[in-house]
Amino acid sequence: MANWGIELNILKPRYFLTALSFILAQQNALSVEEPIVKEKLQPAIVKPVSATKTEALEKLLSEAGALLNNAKSAEAYKLLEPMDFEYSGNNRFDYLLGVSALDSGHPDKATLAFERVLAIDPNFAGARLDMARAYFHLGDLARAKTEFDAVMKQDPPQAARLTIEKYLSAIESAKKTKNNRYSGYVEGAIGRDTNVNNSTSQSEVAVPALGNLVFTLSPTNLKTPDNYYSVAVGGEVNQGLTDTWGVYGGADLRKRGNRSMTNFDSSSVDTRAGVFLNAGADSLRFGVTLGKYTLAETAYRDSSGLTGDWRHNFNQNNQLNVFGQYSRNRFAQSEMQLNDFNQSVFGTGFLHIMPDGKTALFGSINLGNERAVYERADGDKTGYGLRVGGQTSVYETIDTYANVGYQMGRYNKENIAFLATRNDKQYDVAIGGNWHWNKLWTMRPQISYTKNNSNIQIYGFDRLDASITIRRDF
Repeated sequence: MANWGIELNILKPRYFLTALSFILAQQNALSVEEPIVKEKLQPAIVKPVSATKTEALEKLLSEAGALLNNAKSAEAYKLLEPMDFEYSGNNRFDYLLGVSALDSGHPDKATLAFERVLAIDPNFAGARLDMARAYFHLGDLARAKTEFDAVMKQDPPQAARLTIEKYLSAIESAKKTKNNRYSGYVEGAIGRDTNVNNSTSQSEVAVPALGNLVFTLSPTNLKTPDNYYSVAVGGEVNQGLTDTWGVYGGADLRKRGNRSMTNFDSSSVDTRAGVFLNAGADSLRFGVTLGKYTLAETAYRDSSGLTGDWRHNFNQNNQLNVFGQYSRNRFAQSEMQLNDFNQSVFGTGFLHIMPDGKTALFGSINLGNERAVYERADGDKTGYGLRVGGQTSVYETIDTYANVGYQMGRYNKENIAFLATRNDKQYDVAIGGNWHWNKLWTMRPQISYTKNNSNIQIYGFDRLDASITIRRDF
């Protein structure tokens, strides 16, 4: 919930008294103070109900109205929300559901209810004013201003006008500072990985170039399970330079240690900086990245690159994302430098929030290529990736998620040892949950499985990883 540093009297549950004096004077709209008032609804749109159902609805609305009148918005919301599927489409129910959701801290749910009200009665000033408040609390200042302006055009009385002007003033002040954002996190995890070195489980390998002579792989190149821990810390600063433009910078530090296979302990430092643009429903970021990866306390690989990202919100339920990245990857050890490569990745993703506001679905596709700097054994690589998944809230503080991914990579040079052109197909799936026992604390249990199929057997592997992560956001 956004906090712009301005306290408004209308944020209290009975804020609506002044505004409703105007609303009730112009139309037969419902108010929190008078929960059962006849409205001029369109009979063809209202769902037909039986006498028994009508009585149940009247009783429900009466109880909810009484709770709202006694500043018990949370209790009213708990009473109405389970009946959303049953009575959605009834203006009286939708309006009280929206008010209770808004005043109990669920502005996202409130907008859905108010949208249904306004679809039937676009001139319902009370719902439009509440919709504006909901957008304000969600931080969607552009839509909030549009709704407040719409109510102002209906010539409200002075008391209501002053109330709305306080919000409009808050919006103008917020525009000057909304691009200034500071965030950070720290997290720790423990887990069990069945393949800490991403290696094949096949200990003997035949080499075609040597007449299928069989070689025994070193134990360090074989699938090895181990327990592990990981820690991470990071943050980002966004500093607005104008109402729309600004600069950003951030860094993430990660370390992972294994209980016994310490030669595969790793750490990384990733930094980023650039410029951003926020313009209505669109946001863009362009920047540079620097990264350093360490294996067993020894420098392993450095990376640097350029990145760009564009996000467009069609509405509060649908978002499009288009991204691109170019990076130079250089290995530190001389014996590994033949594997240096430059990588380009381009892709798009889509996020959809279901009407209930509890479930999100997403999908993405990307195309990529790796250009070998030297004579890499397998040459250049081209490929693509797909990912789909979703997240749903099963309780107010608990949500679950699942995602599935597929990546295909094809190389362009025959491997002289295996007399084959490498072709990899990788599948992965992850399921888990988030328990937000506090606004800033999260516990996340997760299980993931990855399998890479390759026509060159030493590159094939599978792994199962189970972990529990504790995270603190700032």
